[in-house]
Amino acid sequence: MTLRSITLGTGQHQLETSALGYGAMSLAGAYGAISEADSLELLDHVARREVTFLDTANIYGDGESERVLGTFLKHRREEFVLATKVGIEKGAGVGKRRARGDAAYIKDQIDQSLRRLGTDHVDLYYLHRVDPETPIEESVGALGELVTAGKVRAIGLSEATGDEIARGHAVHPITAVQSEWSIFARDVEAHVLPTCARLGIGFVPYSPVGRGLLTDSFDAKALPAEDIRQNFPWFMPENLPQNASLLEQVRAVAARLDLPTAGLALAWLYQQASALGVQISPIPGTRTAAHWDELQHGVDVALPGEALAELDALAGQVSGDRSFDPRWVSGGREGLLPRS
Repeated sequence: MTLRSITLGTGQHQLETSALGYGAMSLAGAYGAISEADSLELLDHVARREVTFLDTANIYGDGESERVLGTFLKHRREEFVLATKVGIEKGAGVGKRRARGDAAYIKDQIDQSLRRLGTDHVDLYYLHRVDPETPIEESVGALGELVTAGKVRAIGLSEATGDEIARGHAVHPITAVQSEWSIFARDVEAHVLPTCARLGIGFVPYSPVGRGLLTDSFDAKALPAEDIRQNFPWFMPENLPQNASLLEQVRAVAARLDLPTAGLALAWLYQQASALGVQISPIPGTRTAAHWDELQHGVDVALPGEALAELDALAGQVSGDRSFDPRWVSGGREGLLPRS
């Protein structure tokens, strides 16, 4: 599986990386247990598939994801573009944490992340969530100071609104914006992606297969009680039957095209991004090599117009918001998630 490269951002802060990255939240047990040995084996498999972009965050498993990546990268750090995040303060679990983006917190957390990752710098450092009590200009200014200090090569924002992206970019060049984007979650197309296209900012879609919903393996009747998805509206009992029926429509399109459903979901993203004029590197996460190969199968697939039209009609029929709290994501603060 030859994997092409893309460029996130422009100018001196741009990053060249693979067109598909690995999202390492799964290495911290968010979707079920995985041993360190299995995590390292999976990362090696991903690397053999020519993936050079690895994404994590300080909050994933309270640092466990970063620690595992640090072990993997010990003798091969320069082979990868490494991204991590700051800006969610540890709390009592999903929905009970708070965003924190003050300069002192950002500067403290980078050193802790670097220690866990076993490196003296990260290539891309995101503000994980915009702190409603701290101006975005202060948060981005602090991130920019870390670039000057040599601890960070480039900076990014996650789940920022179009306005917040533009304000932050005026303080220091933003290389990438990370937000949820998939066949089922499309609010970023209204303001966020046009802003990225206008400013030459790359885009990194997380949950490109809807937290596993847009796959052949998802079973609506077999979601473990401890699974993090139980906290998200799409997967709640009142919404899941409708969303599972929409999944069957996606699976039918994939079957007609002889594609894995996850591969179809990624192929849709790349075509949509091209039409909107943005460079993307999605970061799906998985705990198995077989699932990874299904995902990567969709990187360079061109979908016919009738398939695109069929898929485009589905987002408006999804039941429930993509987040447990609309204020936690860009679309909620932009008034684009009206169903909560």
